[in-house]
Amino acid sequence: MPGLALLTLRARKGGFAGTFVALLLAAAVLSACGILLESGTRAGSAPERYAAADVVVTGRQEVELTLKDLDGSTVEEARPLTERVPLKASVAGRIASVDGVRTVIVDRGAAVRLATGDGRPVTGRHGAAPEAHTWSGARLGDFRLSAGHAPRTAGELVLDRDTAARSGLRPGDEVLLETASAPRSFELAGLVSPAGGRAPRLPVAFVSDAAMDRLGPVVHAVGVLADPGTPAARAADGIREALDDSTLAVHTGEGRGRAEFLDVTVSGSNLVVLAAAVGGNVLLIAVLVLFGTASLSVRHRRRELALLRAIGTTPGQIRRLVAVEAAVTGLAAGVLGCPLGLLLVHLLRDRFAGHGIVPPDFGLVVGPLPFLGAVLVTVPTALAAVLAASLRVSRIRPTEALGDAAPESRGPGRRRVVTGGVLLVLAAGVFVTGAARDTDFFTLVGLANSLVLLLVIAVAVLGPLVARAAVGLLGPLVGRTGVTGYLAAANTRADAARLAGAIVPLVLAVSFAATVVFAQTTGLRESADQLRSGLVADHVITAPNGVSPELASEVRDLAGVRSATGLVRSQVVGVGTLLGAQESVSLGAQGVDPRALGEVLDLGTREGDLTALSASTVAVSTTTASWLGLGVGDTARLTLGDGTPFRGRVVAVYERGFGFADVTLDHDLLLAHTTRRADESVLVRSGGPSGGRAGAAVSGLPEALAAVAADHPGAVLRDGLAVDEQLTEQRANAWVNYLVVGLVIAYTGITVVNTLAMGTAARRREFALLRLSGTARRQVAAMMWKESAVVVVAGVGVGTLLSLFPLALVSLAVSGSPWPAVPGLGYLAIAGGTAVLAVAGTMVPTHVLLGIRPVEAIGSKE
Repeated sequence: MPGLALLTLRARKGGFAGTFVALLLAAAVLSACGILLESGTRAGSAPERYAAADVVVTGRQEVELTLKDLDGSTVEEARPLTERVPLKASVAGRIASVDGVRTVIVDRGAAVRLATGDGRPVTGRHGAAPEAHTWSGARLGDFRLSAGHAPRTAGELVLDRDTAARSGLRPGDEVLLETASAPRSFELAGLVSPAGGRAPRLPVAFVSDAAMDRLGPVVHAVGVLADPGTPAARAADGIREALDDSTLAVHTGEGRGRAEFLDVTVSGSNLVVLAAAVGGNVLLIAVLVLFGTASLSVRHRRRELALLRAIGTTPGQIRRLVAVEAAVTGLAAGVLGCPLGLLLVHLLRDRFAGHGIVPPDFGLVVGPLPFLGAVLVTVPTALAAVLAASLRVSRIRPTEALGDAAPESRGPGRRRVVTGGVLLVLAAGVFVTGAARDTDFFTLVGLANSLVLLLVIAVAVLGPLVARAAVGLLGPLVGRTGVTGYLAAANTRADAARLAGAIVPLVLAVSFAATVVFAQTTGLRESADQLRSGLVADHVITAPNGVSPELASEVRDLAGVRSATGLVRSQVVGVGTLLGAQESVSLGAQGVDPRALGEVLDLGTREGDLTALSASTVAVSTTTASWLGLGVGDTARLTLGDGTPFRGRVVAVYERGFGFADVTLDHDLLLAHTTRRADESVLVRSGGPSGGRAGAAVSGLPEALAAVAADHPGAVLRDGLAVDEQLTEQRANAWVNYLVVGLVIAYTGITVVNTLAMGTAARRREFALLRLSGTARRQVAAMMWKESAVVVVAGVGVGTLLSLFPLALVSLAVSGSPWPAVPGLGYLAIAGGTAVLAVAGTMVPTHVLLGIRPVEAIGSKE
């Protein structure tokens, strides 16, 4: 049987081409997602400031949550934290007593903004702001003085050579350093470089302990130098036992890099989620596509397989034959797809970096497991698809084989009709449940996602019936367009199964792509509208790496300023309920001065009083309220970005969460639990206390604000928030979904082209007979153009119709209106792209066949 399978593969290369290409693309994407998944899990960078330390102790950058499942059991889940978790200085004393520990060094640091003496911002590669650390902590790393001297006074600092060179600084120059207060003047005392003179990954400044005391530092880590001869692993085990604290993390080896570079750790956690989502969607689509291509391949081999049954081949032998064919095809596609995955993963990494999802220098971990996993997935998927498709043919009795092989089935069997009907009823129930709007936001979005899958699978099951309905509507119109139209209509009526094989992939592509893309455009439209409606401020002061919290106080003292607040952003973790089971979620949080709410920001209060916001209370968006099950007066249980638990009474529920943030907290409270300790911007409202203008004071306010901003490195004055900049994160998430859509269209394109090309190629005798009976080549081509039109209109039309229902649920969840945002150009791109694939799959083989002489084509074998 293996030998016969290999002979079949060589003889029917074209028939297996579609399956091979689909498996090849699946292996490439899955191996790429596997590499991203492994890279995210093992995300790290070689340590620099901790390179000389044997062991590094930090706060654990995740929070442990206990969640209840549907059956009442509990599940432990770790959620990553986006802000650096600080340590208590007392941890150092507990570590010092551990056997094998020679020296314990406390690494204190603070996020700072630097500028040259003339006010030019000092940043490292990719615009990153430096961190300041104590010179005493430099012993933990491999930085060495390459010029000047160490900081000796509270007015001196040392900077890495690469950052200094980028800003044209030399020892002895003035450097302005800003944290939470006004910029202070420092003298650049020296320059340092990592071992080997390479540029550090992130810019770093070192100051004296006395200077650090004035910067409001936090303990980033405790570094340990072990006794000579004591392995780092043994020292780490002793430290873990001595600390016995689940909120602390002990790092050795590569883990020291993860402890040092928070951006890599956080982006690695995000990358794991994204890679799993993209890989899961691709696998689902791959299964649907492979089942379609396998069914098509088997349908074109019905006579061949039936003949094998007629000469005594058993059903088991038939199944083994197609199984060997599928295994060989899947193995070859998997092995060849993995190198393509290696190329694809670098392209994806670059695109992720371009959208700010990962740092520009995020390193990939390339090991054998992703490639092995891709092969182990593609081969069983191919086997399952082919075996399911060949089940009916393998069961044909020998005496009925040839007679059954001649005609095509007149329609779907009873089981398919019943199954499709059940799926449609379920889809109707899901839509009615969501449209009733008696559920929360996340449930509504979940219902929309389930609805599109139910509808697509139902159409795939009921494909012949959908094709007949489409022909019933379009056939009479096409039939009135002359002789070629009459022939096209007759052909589409004669073989509904063939037509369904072409229509269903188009429906899949259009419905899935339209749902994903226009769900994103609907969310972005609502966010932009809320931003424009909710921002009452006249002026905004902002900077790439944040502004000092003291800037807002300076602005409030200016004549003509009615209200001003610093705006700080972070992430918090909450626990909500989805369909009866608890799930954790990361929520966007903003901190503002409660006195400025309503003055510079109008969040659209639905209930409660936003002015009651304080350090012990919280306001939540309607989306968050529905997800967490909160209302005014309830207690919100959240975890702040640095792992600090927060319990606060809900004082208000507001509507404009998509434009601003899911959770609103007191400014000073949230600021104290961020890594940078800086405001993202300062929002300013001009006018008198009652809202009236203050004459000359107001007219000169922009100049006064610009003067204040000039005293802070990098700060600039704007007339309002840049909507595009505020939606950066949402646009990055949208891009990931667009990536999934692109892969779906690529997959369905394979199916469409393969289906139509194989179906057209099988009609060479029909074309030859038409040519011999006097039909001109252009008439045959015109007939096929009109058949393609029926396929395109039916596929795009049904796909568009199916997408309307889930999109209506998404729009209800986002904006309360059932009308989604559907850009005309976006829809034309989706519909036009699928149409081009369908037409190309039909017309290219048609023109090839018409180039063959009719007398040769009529005598060719099947």
